[in-house]
Amino acid sequence: MDVGELLSFKPEKPSFEPKQKKSREDDEDTGNSRKRRRFDTNASSSTALDSKTRMSEEEKEKIRQMVEAEPDAEAMDETSFKKLLLQFEKRVYKNQEMRIKYPDLPEKFMESEIELNETVHEMHVMATVPEYYQILVDLRCVQSLLQLIGHDNTDISIAVIDLLQELTDPDILNENEETASILVDALMEGQVVAVLVNNLDRLDESVKEESEGVHNTLAIIENMSDFKPEICMDAAQQGLLQWLLKRIRMKSPFDQNKLYSSEILAILLQDTEENRQMLGELDGIDILLQQLATFKKHDPTTKDEMEMMENLFNCMCSALAFPANRSRFLRGEGLQLMNLMLREKKQSRNSAVKVLNHAMTGIEGQDNSQKFVEILGLRSMFPLFMKTPKQTKTGPTQDELEEHICSIIASMLKNTQSTPRQRLLLKFTENDHEKVERLLELHFKYLDKVRQCDDQIERQKMQLKHNGEEVDDDMEDDFYLRRLDSGLFTLQLIDYIMLETCASGAPSIHSRVMQILNMRGGSVKVIRGIMREYAGNIGDAKDPVAKEAEQDRILALVDKF
Repeated sequence: MDVGELLSFKPEKPSFEPKQKKSREDDEDTGNSRKRRRFDTNASSSTALDSKTRMSEEEKEKIRQMVEAEPDAEAMDETSFKKLLLQFEKRVYKNQEMRIKYPDLPEKFMESEIELNETVHEMHVMATVPEYYQILVDLRCVQSLLQLIGHDNTDISIAVIDLLQELTDPDILNENEETASILVDALMEGQVVAVLVNNLDRLDESVKEESEGVHNTLAIIENMSDFKPEICMDAAQQGLLQWLLKRIRMKSPFDQNKLYSSEILAILLQDTEENRQMLGELDGIDILLQQLATFKKHDPTTKDEMEMMENLFNCMCSALAFPANRSRFLRGEGLQLMNLMLREKKQSRNSAVKVLNHAMTGIEGQDNSQKFVEILGLRSMFPLFMKTPKQTKTGPTQDELEEHICSIIASMLKNTQSTPRQRLLLKFTENDHEKVERLLELHFKYLDKVRQCDDQIERQKMQLKHNGEEVDDDMEDDFYLRRLDSGLFTLQLIDYIMLETCASGAPSIHSRVMQILNMRGGSVKVIRGIMREYAGNIGDAKDPVAKEAEQDRILALVDKF
């Protein structure tokens, strides 16, 4: 082998597919099926392969007998585990030594590089004995693995990333929590996310192996965040959030890594207030709006692209939970974009409704509520109120949409002033009070849902008493949450709109409400009871003054009704 061949040589990597080593019952589950995607192979080639690999029953029986005759492989014990780690450390040291000694002579250190690469691939077997992860940490091999992520040879780096993905497989972590926690803590202590993010910047995704390295890097982060959600804040602070935003806005054809980046971003923002704040400070609201604008007039072309769109909408909803991001959304003309989506009637429409709900809810949504009426948003919203759109493949359900739409109208009634408020109230008198009729139609629909839930809860309480068990406060809280999920929250919003429009709107609104209630056997007493219960459970626990003021306002509306 001459010098040219040595310089161009790359160690052959075994076709190791750790995720396919064991079948999972959880693959049937929608949540798990979205995680840890592997790159799709060509469907036509797999079909051709199937036709070539059809075999007779005799051949199948012969193979089965050969497999049964094969002696079982010895399970790795503690001694062989330590031996493998020792071999790994020796080869790491040897490779470092040869590279330092002969930095400009690849033919001198290439053999040590091949040996190191082979050892890293052999270490995948360690994932079968997670009870020995403590040894991996005690022998400081975690630090060696983290150092190798930045190895000059990207093949070594990608091999280590693949190994770490296998070691942090969610099934392994969840089934061995104590030892898995030791490994994850050691990785986080070694700033694993910062190391991985620094490495991402040098990987060329146009090269298949390096593109898979990016995908596996994101899988490691997902695995650890699933196991320990509290690491999401550290991950964002170590540069991951900034990299994800950069990757999402990259002008390149849609691929699995862009989809995966949107999913990891949604995970980081889901429950971490600090990450939402950081997103706003990194101009993340504008970046999300730019990416969502693609779906204003064009539907996603594939299932994966549809999933990415929903991930971006979920990111926006999470980000808007941080009050300062509402102002950024307003300045970035997010309301105008969502309003256009409502009018275009594309697959993005239903998720745009969800985003508008998050933008306008609460006292922080005052400016957005006012602006939405000013940009003629009522013309887009009320047709959806009159006829709920059909559910898309991945968006909110029809019941969720009705909840979002009613919440938006309730927020506008709370947050708008002067002319915008009058325009909103006038909507309920148009076309012979058709919107009042729709409001009562929804009231009876959700009242039936809640009554069915109440009947189930009563039967459960009777069963508990029959068994000699008491219904404590925790159980009562669980029952109330069940009622909210069954439609009570939507019913409360509907009845709030009813009370607010009757109190502030034209007298004919109240007359029509009473007329429909009498025709359908409804009861004012029932509505008052629902709203008193609503008042008793509403408000911001962090601000008792605001909570009390809101309760008093709702009870005043009840007295007027």
